[in-house]
Amino acid sequence: MSLFGFGKKNEEKPACACNGPVDTFEADAAKAAHAASGLSSVKVLGSGCKSCHTLLVNTNEALKAMAVPFEAEYVTDMAVVASYGVMSTPALVVNEKVVSMGKVYSAAEVEKLLHKLGY
Repeated sequence: MSLFGFGKKNEEKPACACNGPVDTFEADAAKAAHAASGLSSVKVLGSGCKSCHTLLVNTNEALKAMAVPFEAEYVTDMAVVASYGVMSTPALVVNEKVVSMGKVYSAAEVEKLLHKLGY
C-alpha cells in the first residue's frame, strides 16, 4: 500500500500532448467509424470442427483487412447455437442476425458479404 503516492513506481509519461497512449486516438477513431457503420459484433457458431475453425480464421482475416477493431467471437456451446435457430454449422452471425449457415467462406468472401450487408 502506498500512502500519499510514496512507494509508487515512477511511470514514464507518453510523448503525446494529451498524456494518453499515443495510439489511443487512432483506435478510438476506428471504433467510432465502425460504430457509425453499425458493425458491433461478429460471431462464428460451430461445434469446434475444422470447418468451423476455418471460418473463424477467415472471418478474423476479413475483419482485420477491413480495419475492424475487434475479432469474431467463437461460440461452441450447442445450446447457444440452437438458440439462434441454426441447424447446420458453421454459421456466421453479424449484429445478432444469422447471415450464413453451413458454408465455409474464404476471407475475401466474408469481406464481400459484410460489404454487401452495408458494413
